[in-house]
Amino acid sequence: MTITEEQAPGAPTGGAEPILRLRDINKSFGAVHVLRGVDLDVPLGQVTALVGDNGAGKSTLIKGVAGIHTFDSGSYHFEGQEVHVATPKAANGLGIEVVYQDLALCDNLDIVHNMFLGRELTNNGLLDEAQMEQKASATLAGLSVRTVKSIRQIVASLSGGQRQTVAIARAVLWNSKLVILDEPTAALGVAQTDQVLKLVRRLADRGLAVLLISHNMNDVFAVADSIAVLYLGQLVAQVPASSVTTSQVVELITTGQGGGLGITARAADVVPGGTSASANSGEGTA
Repeated sequence: MTITEEQAPGAPTGGAEPILRLRDINKSFGAVHVLRGVDLDVPLGQVTALVGDNGAGKSTLIKGVAGIHTFDSGSYHFEGQEVHVATPKAANGLGIEVVYQDLALCDNLDIVHNMFLGRELTNNGLLDEAQMEQKASATLAGLSVRTVKSIRQIVASLSGGQRQTVAIARAVLWNSKLVILDEPTAALGVAQTDQVLKLVRRLADRGLAVLLISHNMNDVFAVADSIAVLYLGQLVAQVPASSVTTSQVVELITTGQGGGLGITARAADVVPGGTSASANSGEGTA
């Protein structure tokens, strides 16, 4: 199989208009180039999986989208408009929510208070418990979440899958348009993983854009509509999930090349010793 225009890096998949479009994104930390000319499209109503080896630049890319880092150059379009996202608040204002691996939940608070943490609703200077409870309950019901006995449960009493569910529900509570999930099934058991993956699929089926970061190829192929592969800070392919095999994706992740896809890595983008630029940058292992 040869690469087509539809399968080129950054090409929209399935004919859906991307809500997020990144073009020629570059990011450096000192002399280390972490992202190199990255093109990425994330359409509404689809799950786009972002995969890559440790140090490929995934964390830096999503942190740039989320306003934690600012990109050095390139264009960042959201809903067809070029935007400059310099802070997480600016990203939230656009409708971008991120669920990080650590979930950022408070064990000593219940589900309702965690979902409204930092954005509490008030009435005459007091917490509006009734409205927060109603909105939290409606959000969980809208996502068909049935594993939580009570929305007043303390988070410390929840399982790993239930915690992930609360974190995802919090992300969609605020009229989100793009939800970014960083390794949502890491450290979960089989049953909990299945529960979370079904929730991820439901987000896309509700019309949201989902950007899923994962190392687990089984999870990726279970829910993703398209797969974007980062290699040494460069997006080497974005292809429909139905058009590739696990072995082809693994080959792209590990070598930046896909013989069956007609993709070859650019030698100029490989740093001496075969180490990725982002691995040397101290930007983490995602």
